Amino acid sequence: MKLPEKVEVIEVCPRDGFQNIHDLIPFDAKVRIIKKLAEAGFKRIEAVSFVSPKAIPQMADAKDVMLAVKETLKEHGVSSVALVPNARGVETALECGVDELTYVISVSEKHNLANVRRTPAESLEQFKALIGEYGDKMRFRLALATALGCPFGEEIRTERVAEMARFGLELGCQEIMIADTVGMSNPARTHALMSALVKEFGADTFVMHLHDTRGLALANTLACMELGVHKFESAAGGLGGCPFAPGAAGNVATEDVLNMMSEMGIETGIDNDILHEAIELIEADVHAPIVSHMAHLYHKAPCR
Repeated sequence: MKLPEKVEVIEVCPRDGFQNIHDLIPFDAKVRIIKKLAEAGFKRIEAVSFVSPKAIPQMADAKDVMLAVKETLKEHGVSSVALVPNARGVETALECGVDELTYVISVSEKHNLANVRRTPAESLEQFKALIGEYGDKMRFRLALATALGCPFGEEIRTERVAEMARFGLELGCQEIMIADTVGMSNPARTHALMSALVKEFGADTFVMHLHDTRGLALANTLACMELGVHKFESAAGGLGGCPFAPGAAGNVATEDVLNMMSEMGIETGIDNDILHEAIELIEADVHAPIVSHMAHLYHKAPCR
């Protein structure tokens, strides 16, 4: 089994990890956590999303957070990533100097309607318009939510995922993010989808976003790596979940991904000790459980 010698781990806790937390996280705490994560060696951090505060109250201070951490990210060579749903979000991202934007479209029509109140076809047309207007000013990537399973029972066809990926690439996106939004997939399903996509578009094209609802995110990660895929999103502490997807648990925990890579001799470039310091800040300031295996090991009492 030939695996990548190095993988890129993209930290998404400050956006995807925080967005579903009920209690508002203090502004200063968000800034401290992002700055600490920047010290750990990530090349990309998804820091915020520029969305309606009515829809996602946790992101109401996104602009101020982004402006507060921008210089620290640059000092550590970290590219800032933000999620945007519309032109207003793109304009705000440009004002803040964000490096890369993620535009999410669900493969599932029911989920896309719940998430952004549009059909996937309507979202694709909006994305095309945004690329046409802002593509020369900003780097975009297309994220395909529910690509590995729909929480509303809708069938997800490989051909449809490939068609949507092709649409984004033809518009000029260099990356397509494939999301198991509610953690419904298993290694066989993940391998089947990604085998077809990698065969057509190449392994470098894809970033995987895998949730750990059923405890299979690391197994799905390995299934992707066997195909040469080497870019993965994860969240410190295993935080996360989609507010508009029933049953969506947290993202795969960054520290668990790093542990697996380290045990397999695969480089990540991430300093695990500094990452743990960031997790301690999350434990102190964020009212959400830390669910990762490795974070629990740090606090485990000595054996007797």
